[in-house]
Amino acid sequence: MSSPSLWAGMGQALNVTLPICLLIALGAVLRWRRMIDAAFIATASKLVFTLSMPVLIFFNVLTIHADTINVALLIYLALATIASLVLTWLWGCWRATPANRATFIQGAFRGNGAVLGLAFATGMYGRHGVSLGALMIAVLIPLYNGLSVVVLTLYSGQRVSVLHLVGKVLGNPLIIGVIAALVWRLTGLGMPRWAASTGDTLGHLTLPLALLCIGGSLSLAELRNSGRETIEATLLKIVIIPLLLTLGGWLCGFRHAELGTLFLYFAAPSATAGFVMAKTMGGNGELAASIIAFTTLGAMVTVSIGLAILTLLPI
Repeated sequence: MSSPSLWAGMGQALNVTLPICLLIALGAVLRWRRMIDAAFIATASKLVFTLSMPVLIFFNVLTIHADTINVALLIYLALATIASLVLTWLWGCWRATPANRATFIQGAFRGNGAVLGLAFATGMYGRHGVSLGALMIAVLIPLYNGLSVVVLTLYSGQRVSVLHLVGKVLGNPLIIGVIAALVWRLTGLGMPRWAASTGDTLGHLTLPLALLCIGGSLSLAELRNSGRETIEATLLKIVIIPLLLTLGGWLCGFRHAELGTLFLYFAAPSATAGFVMAKTMGGNGELAASIIAFTTLGAMVTVSIGLAILTLLPI
């Protein structure tokens, strides 16, 4: 492998990750300069997850050609996600303290695919990456939400209500966006140009606003409060799991954009929603926040390296 090729691969990877890094850093600076505050971040995050991102997903699912949907890819994604939960659960039982075990497991397996996974895929593969990412979100959101609730509930001693769990999953705005797009496609109706243009404009708000919110939510205190459990959860989330599951995807025959998007979703940092869920269900909120901060910053490095390797390999 020649040095120029290595630099070319890293340059292509940085073209994907650096804009995301800069927007996250800008969010942190704006929070430090008090140009945005916690109230703004809460409102903007709600706007993203209840309006602009569901609209983005709706219009991208709407434009996917049925013959380009790889069902095997989505099945592998679901099975690999469950496998990542089993791995982190076993690791947590071995290494995490009983009081922190549920938070450790959720932080290590649940990725921020809806924002950062989608942002990485968009930067790398453009509109095709958005379409692939939208389908993956439709698989991941129910799995992440459902499995996280089960893990946190089991360790909190509460009872799991299946109907309540199903209701929460189906009521997720991102899932509603996917279902609405599928229903619209079944009707055979066309989308008026003015509606598509409005949706496209609204969807473009999603990633910049979400990334600014992520940056504004990061805290130096969370980085200082890191310990062994934070470091191990971080290594699992952004190094071990992406390596194993991307290798598994390659062995299953996935190549090019499909394999790359699988890697980007597996390598996405821990989901920010995990902090809220951990606090609500009796987990360790400080540990959850620390894992989110470390994986978010670390993923910018590991994703760059992973993409550089993928661009160099003949796949």
